[in-house]
This record gives sequence, structure tokens and C-alpha cells, in this order.
Amino acid sequence: MNADMDAVEAENQVELEEKTRLINQVLELQHTLEDLSARVDAVKEENLKLKSENQVLGQYIENLMSASSVFQTTDTKSKRKNQQ
Repeated sequence: MNADMDAVEAENQVELEEKTRLINQVLELQHTLEDLSARVDAVKEENLKLKSENQVLGQYIENLMSASSVFQTTDTKSKRKNQQ
């Protein structure tokens, strides 16, 4: 009977160790998920910031191009036809 109690106790100990291991693994995965979620939020914020900067730079380039005669569209054929 004492041997049966020892076997049950050993089995309980194994189950307890397995539960403890699983709980620790779940906690570790939760921390990893929290870290990844925070990283995703940071990347989203950075992405929005860069999109905004790109829009500003795009508008700046358009303004520079429209102010410069080098980038103006020249329609020389229609000017020549009008002159003839």
C-alpha cells in the first residue's frame, strides 16, 4: 500500500511539474505577444509619420517643378503653327 501511495505521489509530482512548465511557457508567450504588439504599434506610428513626410516632400517637389521653367511643358509645335 505504501508503494501505491508513492506511485500516486510521484505521478502527482510529475503532473505538477508539467503544469508549472506549461504555465511558465504561457507567461513567456504572453510577454512575447505584448512585446510584439508594442512593436507593431510603434511601426504603425512610424509608418504614418513617414507617409505624412512623403506627402509634404511630394508637394514641395511639385511646387519646385511648377516654379521652374525647366520642368514647364513646352508646346513648340503649336507655337510654331500660331506664328505661321
